[in-house]
Amino acid sequence: MSSPPPGSPGHESKRDARGRLRSLHARITLWYGGLFALCLLAYSLAMLLFFTRHVEAELDRQIHEDFELAARSLSVAESGRPVWRGGGPPWSGVHEEHGGGHWLEVWSPSGELLLRDGTQGTIDLGAPPDPARLPHVSYKQALSTGAVRVLAEPLSLDGRWFVLRVALSETTAREQVHALGIEIVGFSFGMLALGGLGGYWIGGRALAPLARMAERAHRITAEQLHERLPLEGASVELDQLASAFNDTFARLERSFGQLKCFTADVSHELRTPLTALRSVGEVGLRGSRDAEGYREVIGSMLEEVDRLTRLTDELLTLARADAGEAKLRIEPLDLADLAREVVGHLSVLAEEREQTLEVHAPAPVPARGDRMVLRQSLVNLLVNAIKYSPERTRVQVAAAERAGAVFLEVADQGPGIPPEHRDGIFERFYRVDKSRSREMGGTGLGLALVKWATEAHGGWIELETEVGRGSTFRVVLPRGKATGR
Repeated sequence: MSSPPPGSPGHESKRDARGRLRSLHARITLWYGGLFALCLLAYSLAMLLFFTRHVEAELDRQIHEDFELAARSLSVAESGRPVWRGGGPPWSGVHEEHGGGHWLEVWSPSGELLLRDGTQGTIDLGAPPDPARLPHVSYKQALSTGAVRVLAEPLSLDGRWFVLRVALSETTAREQVHALGIEIVGFSFGMLALGGLGGYWIGGRALAPLARMAERAHRITAEQLHERLPLEGASVELDQLASAFNDTFARLERSFGQLKCFTADVSHELRTPLTALRSVGEVGLRGSRDAEGYREVIGSMLEEVDRLTRLTDELLTLARADAGEAKLRIEPLDLADLAREVVGHLSVLAEEREQTLEVHAPAPVPARGDRMVLRQSLVNLLVNAIKYSPERTRVQVAAAERAGAVFLEVADQGPGIPPEHRDGIFERFYRVDKSRSREMGGTGLGLALVKWATEAHGGWIELETEVGRGSTFRVVLPRGKATGR
């Protein structure tokens, strides 16, 4: 049979049914009802089995009592046949309940029936008992009058041997077991219904705080991330869930805040060189200029274009890193050689500020990593040290090994970083002195790129700084390892 097409009433009803079965409330009710039903079934079966065994034991006790009573009530006549003492059986005059009955037969060892009697008349219990199976035979037998329990044993009367067989009706006992079974079934259905309702009620009570939590969470939008879910104290687990949601909202609030700041900073960083380009271009168009004048205008515009290019390149690198698309080219390299190369490259920039660059790398420092990425990180650190250090100071670059790691280190004699800014300097567009940073041509992305490059190599950054006494940035990498993320 084909399933109903999507959008049809049949398809919608099936989807609604699946949705109801996926409901945690429905599952709790079903699990609770199922477990309750299993427990109830086990209890009912145990009760019925116990009662059945009790009835069986009671029947065995009664039939042995019948045998002993009959044995005491029998004697042997002069003819050699068994007769009742006092002229009648001991149950004479006893009113038998409906379905009950006690019977007796006395047989000779040769298989001759000598005496037959009973409370409900006489019945045929079948062939005489086999003497070979004596002295004790107990069995059940189905007759037209119903099921009976039979006991046959040898009996000695006045020195003569006979075979005494007594029978007891099981009809009443079976009716009792059947009645109990019906009562248990009725009781079980009633309890199962109550258990299902109880499970539904318990599930509703247990999940009510969760429903309120979900409703409150649905009302929290991007403009309301400052709101939090209340801890109701209904259960430890629900409070833990609410705390997890609140932590998530807090992280989202921080992320949205950082995104807004990032968007504002990017807009500002892009607007500044674009405004400068426009201003320089407008100034260049005012009046006529000689070749040298136009060369200065075009040079100024190219400086702003270069700043825009560096900004977009750095943003593109960070965007690729966030998307996991930035791949490293891992290869063996010497950090000491890398440090000397970068210092030689930036020595002209330091000379303009009458600063001294020193390299402390007396021995090779072997490592594995992306040479270009690590080189750019060291360039960013060294450029910051040169820019923010006073003139005629010393900037030191070191490459060395320590237990289980290698590192590149840049130490300056600049103003240092105040404690309140130390956690934020590796964020994008974060500046301790915003006006001064823009005057120096920084984009605010250099340290963010250093942090990404270091962590992509499986390392970390260490910062030692003191206000008024300079800062030391240390890029630490695991010895001979790089994750290549």
